[in-house]
Amino acid sequence: MLNDAKTICLNAIRSCLPAEGVNRVLNMLDIDQEVYLVAAGKAAYAMAEEASKHLKIKKGILISKYGHIKGSIPKVKCYEAGHPIMDENSIKATEKAIELCSKLKESDIVLFLLSGGASALFEKPLISLEELQDLNRQFLSKGLHIEEINTIRKKLSAVKGGKFGQLCKPAKIYSLILSDVLSDRLDMIGSGPTAFDKSDPKQALEIIERYDIEVSDKIRKIIMDNRKADPDNCQNMIIGSVKTLCKSACKEAEKLGYKPIVISDHIAIEARDAGDLLYQELLKHFDEHNIALIMTGETIVHVKGSGLGGRNQEMVFSQIRNLKGMKDVVMMSLGSDGSDGPTDAAGGYIDGSSYDALISKGLDYEKILEENDSYHGLQAIDSLIITGPTGTNVNDISIILKK
Repeated sequence: MLNDAKTICLNAIRSCLPAEGVNRVLNMLDIDQEVYLVAAGKAAYAMAEEASKHLKIKKGILISKYGHIKGSIPKVKCYEAGHPIMDENSIKATEKAIELCSKLKESDIVLFLLSGGASALFEKPLISLEELQDLNRQFLSKGLHIEEINTIRKKLSAVKGGKFGQLCKPAKIYSLILSDVLSDRLDMIGSGPTAFDKSDPKQALEIIERYDIEVSDKIRKIIMDNRKADPDNCQNMIIGSVKTLCKSACKEAEKLGYKPIVISDHIAIEARDAGDLLYQELLKHFDEHNIALIMTGETIVHVKGSGLGGRNQEMVFSQIRNLKGMKDVVMMSLGSDGSDGPTDAAGGYIDGSSYDALISKGLDYEKILEENDSYHGLQAIDSLIITGPTGTNVNDISIILKK
């Protein structure tokens, strides 16, 4: 069953590799002149590599997460930077992209390739790096949803919320987007560098108050003084999303003889609550044979402990006690990009034997949960899934299989 779970999840992720989407759109656009290329996000390398097969690239800048660049691309300078917390390399690489595109002519074309993770990787902040890093740590620890985070980020950036598109004027921009945002809102994916910002400063401040985010008066003033960009030179096209991931998982499950049951294709709740939801659905269908409960989306974790983990690891670990003793049941959850939180794991899995395996190691299940230390808990029972960078990023996939 473990192999079935891996097959379903990994083949669904492969179906969302960006090459097919990039290929489809570029064939439709039929661009025959040289282009300037800018790619940002965890899938930037795969997207840019495919684009280079179709287009004549004059110059290019690529920015991705550490460990995600797999080689060189002709005429494209590749940079790696920090994620989920941006670092100095994020800013330096973004400045190179701005330098490349800020003096273009009306006849020039920019191909902008955007994928999840770009909010941290593609950044020129209006505040200090230290202030921005502190804000993002607060966002992550207090469990803000990605759209809430990006509403604030856009107001504190010189490239987000359509501002990069405006910087490229008068050149034409074709923006190919791999969506990691459940709503597929263009101004939220990667904080919308080439999309008109639909949010306003008051919304950003309301989110800050709601979550008790600590910000200075200077930051509040910058948010209130934010001026919207007008990226009317940009054509934005989504080439893949989490809904594709969900549909593909259903097809893979059917191939293996399971009846797919979709719980949600846009889950956006606490990781432990999402785990509870999957477990409760299992109980509802417990008398059925060969079922695959499928859920895609992006959960959140309110970090209270000092352990190591990610939302997918937290989700499955939280269900170890619930699944104790169950036969012919396995639960798995993976990040489609191959990285789950600040770890080297894509996610993890459990079954009916996981609780006893944990106790046999002398480990305290409740303490691990309290410390948000799911990584080390799953590592101890050899239940981490490590894939390395997958080349795509369309949220997470979680499943329970029952024979």
